[in-house]
Amino acid sequence: MLLGAIADDFTGASDLANTLAKGGMATTQFVGVPTGSERYDCEAGVVSLKTRSIAPDEAVRQSLAAVDWLEAQGCEQFLFKYCSTFDSTPQGNIGPVAEALLERTGAGMAAVCPAFPATGRRLFMGHLFVGDRLLSESGMENHPLTPMTDPDIRRWLRRQTKGEVGSVALDVVRAGPQALAEAFEARRKEGCRLVVADAVDDEDLKILGKALAGLRLITGGSGIALGLPANFRDAGLLSGARSSGAVAAGPVVALCGSCSAASQRQVAAHLSSHPGLALDPEAVMSGTMTADKAASWVMEQHTDFIPIVYSTVNPAAVARAQRELGREKLAAGIEALFADLACRLADAGFRRIVVGGGETSGAVVEALGLSSMVVGDEIDPGVPALVAERDGALGLALKSGNFGADDFFAKAAGLIGRP
Repeated sequence: MLLGAIADDFTGASDLANTLAKGGMATTQFVGVPTGSERYDCEAGVVSLKTRSIAPDEAVRQSLAAVDWLEAQGCEQFLFKYCSTFDSTPQGNIGPVAEALLERTGAGMAAVCPAFPATGRRLFMGHLFVGDRLLSESGMENHPLTPMTDPDIRRWLRRQTKGEVGSVALDVVRAGPQALAEAFEARRKEGCRLVVADAVDDEDLKILGKALAGLRLITGGSGIALGLPANFRDAGLLSGARSSGAVAAGPVVALCGSCSAASQRQVAAHLSSHPGLALDPEAVMSGTMTADKAASWVMEQHTDFIPIVYSTVNPAAVARAQRELGREKLAAGIEALFADLACRLADAGFRRIVVGGGETSGAVVEALGLSSMVVGDEIDPGVPALVAERDGALGLALKSGNFGADDFFAKAAGLIGRP
């Protein structure tokens, strides 16, 4: 294993695995930190954690366990992957995890770049944009768990960390890999532990990747990985072989727990042609709506359709339900229902499961008891088709809430397997 990555949620892990696989690295996505001493035959290993919204201390503990395992697998370069909208709070978790990884790996400094131009996330003068809007005006300021109210990534990191935060502007990036590497070294000598680098297109990220060839720790969105496979290829370390897995065949279901603007559009588009079951928060919390009832509804639908079970509503409705029912209790209750539902449907013969939302994806994958997943073709930017083993081939798509075209659910169903 050459490159070891730690992702703070499951959709982010598959997003990164997709980027590395497209770049020519034989990539395996692991569900949590594997146990035992088995050595895995892959070039990039991505450990999927569910640490984005948990207590910072616990996020640090799990991330350190992951980097220890990856180092034992032979990795010499590490990547901490978080969302391209830098989902966190003023208390963490991105800053505390990054600082802990710096200490554990012995890295003197780490790069920071959440940019992912293919999905409209661009970083300029340290400020993160989503499309033509600053992050704080993009809808992310209303996120129920990690509201992003400040687009200045340098300032946001300073609230979360103890060390100095530096930056490298776009004109330095475009001066080329050598100039950029020298700028990183200058920031390190100035005492900066984390250095935010601008990037507004894929070429910027490729320059950044080349400049980071010798850096032990890198942090960012999946876009930061665009230029990394070439470093290993230039060193003659890549086999040129991509992993391949069995094809999943069987009934399909879509599950969506995300309330992002993109997910709202996707659910609305899907409902125009397919049946849907909306999960009412009060019904879930009171036990009126259960996984058993939802599974029965799904199995009653005609196989020509792709039924969707969703808790996707607008931010105002989410805030109201959180106030009335309790934010953490509500989130846990809905995730538990989706997890139980996925298991019931998989046991009943559903071989293709499309999931929207990072927290929902994590809950589903953990409940299914999967250990690793093979990365397949890209469905939409940042979202690959995945195949796991669970009583035969199980096709999955794990979508971050903000990712995907409006027709994502139907498109994904076709690419993760066949009827």
